[in-house]
Amino acid sequence: MDNNKYPTPRGEAATKAKAKYNAKTYDQFLVTVPKGYKDAITEAAAALGYKSRNDFIVSLIKEKLDQIAD
Repeated sequence: MDNNKYPTPRGEAATKAKAKYNAKTYDQFLVTVPKGYKDAITEAAAALGYKSRNDFIVSLIKEKLDQIAD
């Protein structure tokens, strides 16, 4: 028995809805790093307690932007 009261929507309509939400809510860009950096970044993010590599990178960018804003 599934204990989830609100199951995750699946299918083409759900995919389109999520893509529309993401396009409206987030800016996206590709970060290109030398071979090996991806794993190093992932390991550093985990070691520092970040929930994801993206969370780690966004935090670092925000930190630098805050520094230059001062």
